[in-house]
Amino acid sequence: MKNIINRVYNINKSDLKNSVKITKRFLTFFLLALIIGAINGFVGVAFKFCISFVTDFRVNNSWIIFLMPIAAVVTYFIYKLFLQQNSTGTNLVLESVRTEETVSPLMAPLMFVSTVLSHLCGASVGCEGAALQIGGSIGQTFSNLIHLDEKLKHIVTMCAMSACFSALFGTPVAAAVFVIEVISVGVMYYSALVPCVVSSLTARYIAHIFGYDAEIISVKSVENYQPVLCLQILVLAIACAVISIFFCRLLKFSVKTSKRISNPYIRAIILSCVAVGIIMLTGVGKYSGSGVSAINLALESDADYPAFIIKIVLTCICVGAGLKGGEIVPSFFIGATFGAAYGVLIGMPASFAAAVGMLCVFCGVTNCPLATIIIAMELFGSQNILYFMLAIAVSYFMSGYYGLYSTQRIVYSKYMPEFINVRAK
Repeated sequence: MKNIINRVYNINKSDLKNSVKITKRFLTFFLLALIIGAINGFVGVAFKFCISFVTDFRVNNSWIIFLMPIAAVVTYFIYKLFLQQNSTGTNLVLESVRTEETVSPLMAPLMFVSTVLSHLCGASVGCEGAALQIGGSIGQTFSNLIHLDEKLKHIVTMCAMSACFSALFGTPVAAAVFVIEVISVGVMYYSALVPCVVSSLTARYIAHIFGYDAEIISVKSVENYQPVLCLQILVLAIACAVISIFFCRLLKFSVKTSKRISNPYIRAIILSCVAVGIIMLTGVGKYSGSGVSAINLALESDADYPAFIIKIVLTCICVGAGLKGGEIVPSFFIGATFGAAYGVLIGMPASFAAAVGMLCVFCGVTNCPLATIIIAMELFGSQNILYFMLAIAVSYFMSGYYGLYSTQRIVYSKYMPEFINVRAK
């Protein structure tokens, strides 16, 4: 009897120690996530305000796009001035979560300033990719200041990325899931789930205080279980997967090819002038900047057939010129405009098709199906989620091992239950 009591006592004592350890770790994560969420929430709000301000200024002063070559030159100059001209941006941030790679504290202010400058002059770039870099840089800097160990540093970096993305884009759940999904395809970093959720919600609350609230976008609701519509969605998803591969390949090809112009300043001027020429020929308002207004028009059933091709080419040229920002919102533009055109062409509700296209291209270029499903629910509500989920799954499968980020790891195959551990193409 005494032995039994001793065994029970020892078990309870062990359980108590584990409970105390888990509670301490939870409180540590929670506190760090709150701090990181608050810091990146304010930074994200400031970033969003600056982007909105310069975008409004550009809309009312369209002549400023002629300064794009100067913006490209200034961008390269300030990066070189602070010895960051060879930084790989988001690729470096993703790599730093898996390895001991470090992200410079200078990345945050440099990306902040250069992205605002790009949007001021109408470069075809987004800002969510910039948010990942700004957040990652702040997270690593904070970790170094308080001397966190390497594992905690990785988690804090992911927290910061989630927070900045959440404050800027307005989808806190998707922001948390996206960060723990995008680093290694097939492996979710669940150890970072609680801190990423807390930091993401904290940043979102701060954005709410300043009046930056995301709105659910209304798209046409369709009846469930329509075989013909399912077939149309399958075709659209496959087409979007092909487009996402083309976009990723062309983007990397343009960056590689542009470096044949050895002088970076001449390269920046030439490619920026080409971008300005394309914008002037195709429409100053529609293709300059991230193109959010064109996305909204597509989601309202406005179909512009060549829009997605023009946006792909223009984004590749601007990125090749060295203009900073990101490719996520351009991928939304590409998917939404292609989807709307597809819908009108085959008699599918154009607004619904635009939403499907937008989600499918995003999933294809990021390889993040779960985050994309959550984005669908946070942006469009749940009424069409069955169709959205079907389209996203097909796009993920058909987009292969291609992606925007070359340091992203495809750990498990998309097609078979096997370990492959290759870089995204």
